Amino acid sequence: MTVDNRRAQGAFFFESFFLLVISPVQSLITNTLDAVSETYNHYFMLVDVARENDRLQAEMEALLRENKRLQEEVRRLERIGHLGEYAATSDEKSLLATVIGRDATQWVKTVYIDKGTRDGVQENLAVVTNAGIVGHVTQAGPNSSKVLLLVDRRSAIDSLFMESRVPGVVVGLGADLCEMKYVPVTAEVKAGDWVLSSGIGGVFPKGLVVGRVLSVVKSKQGLFQEIQLAPGADFARLEEVLVLLP
Repeated sequence: MTVDNRRAQGAFFFESFFLLVISPVQSLITNTLDAVSETYNHYFMLVDVARENDRLQAEMEALLRENKRLQEEVRRLERIGHLGEYAATSDEKSLLATVIGRDATQWVKTVYIDKGTRDGVQENLAVVTNAGIVGHVTQAGPNSSKVLLLVDRRSAIDSLFMESRVPGVVVGLGADLCEMKYVPVTAEVKAGDWVLSSGIGGVFPKGLVVGRVLSVVKSKQGLFQEIQLAPGADFARLEEVLVLLP
């Protein structure tokens, strides 16, 4: 240090030698420390990013669930709106009910609704949608009721054709179809004709849509035609219904 202070200019030998020996070591240590520091910081940064990603993922899933719930609510309100419009134009007093269950067997076609005797529901009341007849109440409990569907084999509705006014009886076929019986072979019936309830029997008011003719077979030997109907109501998508009160 004394010699170095006394020199005027120029690098001293020992200083140059020291720099020559120490510089590589210093560079190695500095680069190593920088690498360790960068790795350390990168690790904690990744931990923070992972936590933030988990938080954002949870928020996104919650928003998706809420979006699905709101979409379902909008669809439900649309269906109820259609039923409300139909009820407003009908002369019958009606009660909105939700389908809460279906019969599990293939031989019985029934559904359960969330309205019962406490709501004014009783046996033999008609159940409909804005598209047509669903069925009628066969059992009424305090808070729920059982509805026999139009397509059940035990169902029978006195009906008539909307145009020709020819009468007949619509019975279920057990599937999603119906059959109109006791229509004379002389009656003019074609595919696409609408069938309405006749009002006879006291269960279904007159003029409700029963279904539409799918096929007509006229037997040469029989007295009646074989007529298949597609119900007006969509039983595969039955969620809300109207019970026609007395």
